[in-house]
Amino acid sequence: MSAHIRSRANTFAAVPLERWADNRDNADWIAQRSAHVATRFLLLRADGHALVRSDNLGLLHLDIQQRQRLLPDLPPTYLGAHADAEHFLLVVESLDAERIAAELGAGFIDLRNAGLHLPALDAGLFAYARALAHWQSRTRFCSFCGAPVQLVSAGHRAKCTNPQCGIEHFPRTDPAIIVIVSNGERCLLGRQASWAPNRFSTLAGFVEPGETLEDTVRREVFEEAGVCVVDSDYHSSQPWPFPASIMLGFTARADDPTINVGPELSEARWFSVDDIVTGLRTRELVLPPPLSVSHRLIEYWLKNTADIELSTLMHDVPWLAPRSTLLQSS
Repeated sequence: MSAHIRSRANTFAAVPLERWADNRDNADWIAQRSAHVATRFLLLRADGHALVRSDNLGLLHLDIQQRQRLLPDLPPTYLGAHADAEHFLLVVESLDAERIAAELGAGFIDLRNAGLHLPALDAGLFAYARALAHWQSRTRFCSFCGAPVQLVSAGHRAKCTNPQCGIEHFPRTDPAIIVIVSNGERCLLGRQASWAPNRFSTLAGFVEPGETLEDTVRREVFEEAGVCVVDSDYHSSQPWPFPASIMLGFTARADDPTINVGPELSEARWFSVDDIVTGLRTRELVLPPPLSVSHRLIEYWLKNTADIELSTLMHDVPWLAPRSTLLQSS
């Protein structure tokens, strides 16, 4: 299986949009598409929650008539086209958001729950929109001269309004590696002190300036667990807008199993296949849900090591705090 296919299986990654980046600066082109009868508007509340149908089976997109009636003056951000429909983003303040939700009989959902419960396209579109909205909300002034900035290019760039400066700012994405390390027929998992008991995950960390991705894998694994990685290979990637990252998944191998836990972790352990199978059955081990590429890396290792499907061992998502309902009115 190619990395492309593996990435498409990751939550938030299934977004087959044509983004038409070359047309974002064409104001007439954007205006025509924002007024098209088939255009749909994804609505985000200022806190990053998305408008969702009352049955929680999908996002509730505004059509052109609803947009003109409810939010006629709010400038939209262009997302892209899919299946003959154009998709735009609208970010609204809380009072307007609650008014619209009440009128449409809808509610709001956070991104983590959307990733677990909404269709893949909706979850991915939500993640894309939330990442863009987060950058927009935090890019109000030029980081070089301090002057206000103006959103241009259909919401995808911010231009300094100071004529003597005029610097353009672009959406930020922070790369981070996440890796499953093997030693023989065991894999390395760790846990942070703030996590609930029995929770373990793969190791991860941000890429630093001047590093290759493979350098980051070696450094992070050694810093967190004191384990020296011999080699590593790319597995897949996942948009992770919490708030603005992309997770770059790797598999890696260590010859020496010696562990020296660093300050970022409270514990790191080598897990055999039996450790994982028994731990999940007895609830003495809790692994990340399918929301995270960490889950896919453990799934990949378990399948390749013992031909066992992780999905047959996990039947719920105890990693997440229980919720009485996904739908939120506030």
